[in-house]
Amino acid sequence: MKYILMMNTMKAGDGVPNWPKKDLQGLVAFMKNFDKELRESGELVSAEGLAFPDQAKQVRAGKDGTPITDGVFPEGKEFLAGYWIVDVDSPERAYAIAARASACPGPGGAPLNMPIEVRQVMSGPPPEML
Repeated sequence: MKYILMMNTMKAGDGVPNWPKKDLQGLVAFMKNFDKELRESGELVSAEGLAFPDQAKQVRAGKDGTPITDGVFPEGKEFLAGYWIVDVDSPERAYAIAARASACPGPGGAPLNMPIEVRQVMSGPPPEML
């Protein structure tokens, strides 16, 4: 079963970019090691970090299909910082991986314990919708 683990984090402008260099290096080292372990276990499908909201645009189609953009959105309270897609045998394993990501180190090496949203990746619509 595939799951997406979404890391939501603090408002842009707060937090990580303002950490001391040593703390940033600790976070990066943790994420690199976490990625390596998931790759070696064969559970990692994909993982990406995302740009800050002050670089985001919301897009919708205009009447003629032309893209209409809105944004940037630096005022958001929290934002999607990155995600992992994992392929695991059970939801419990996805939850265990999410808990490990949640405990990544913050300032002074203390676990951040930030929320990680876990959702199953569907291969198609649920049968009741067909």
